Amino acid sequence: MHAEDAEVWKGNRMKLKHEEITSKILAAFFKRVYRRLGYGFLEKVYENAMAIELRQMGLKVVQQQRIAVYYGHEIVGEYYADLVVEDKVIVELKAARALADEHEAQLLNYLRATPYEVGLLLNFGPKPQFIRKAFDNIGKTATWLPENAD
Repeated sequence: MHAEDAEVWKGNRMKLKHEEITSKILAAFFKRVYRRLGYGFLEKVYENAMAIELRQMGLKVVQQQRIAVYYGHEIVGEYYADLVVEDKVIVELKAARALADEHEAQLLNYLRATPYEVGLLLNFGPKPQFIRKAFDNIGKTATWLPENAD
């Protein structure tokens, strides 16, 4: 099984890592926030609305979670994930006509640069879109801690 699949056999079907959390996030995206707001707002509007909706669902949400990337013992970059849910899932939000390869690459890099293993890319475009990515920590170089570099 490929590291990015992060799937586990459970009964007669595959179970995705953190599936219970990602299912709630996707329900909030499709059934609540996109349905109410539609297309055309800035990403920050969608970020705030998603945070409200997820918190109302009883989930822990951190907005603009800092992601520091280390090379050796020095920080070489800082990013901010739009949402981190339950300390397990990174949610990156877009408000673009369509998702592009660079959006997907951004989410994968966030997963590479953090101990989080699952990410969702949600696009509040003319048609709602999402991409789910998983990257097991066992396959990563720990760039989120300076002491693990070498």
